[in-house]
Parts: sequence; C-alpha cells; structure tokens
Amino acid sequence: MRGQMTWKSEGGIDKVLYLRAQPHDPWKCYKEFPQYYKPDLGGRSPGYETFLTLLRQGWQMVHT
Repeated sequence: MRGQMTWKSEGGIDKVLYLRAQPHDPWKCYKEFPQYYKPDLGGRSPGYETFLTLLRQGWQMVHT
C-alpha cells in the first residue's frame, strides 16, 4: 500500500493536507514530506497540488 492522506482544519476556513506513510504512523503536515511536496497554487486549500499528485500515484484518502 502507498501512503494515506487526510484533510484537517487548522484554525481558519481552509483545510490542510496531512500525510502518513504507514497506517500506524502519526499524521504530519504535507510540508514535512519534502519528497512529496508540490508548491501550492493560489485559491486552493493548502496541499491540494500535493494531494492530486499523490492520489494519481495510488495514495489512499482517509476520512478522519
């Protein structure tokens, strides 16, 4: 299995992408994974470009 992704609120209206490489790992902000990080484009939730890239690579979306 590839890694897992979820969206979490961080104080504001936008949700932020969180990742974990294995199901037993703690969730970490996508910016803590430089090997997967993609620069954000304006007007989208933080991590959206990274999310799209990882989704295409087979990462799993998990609702928390």
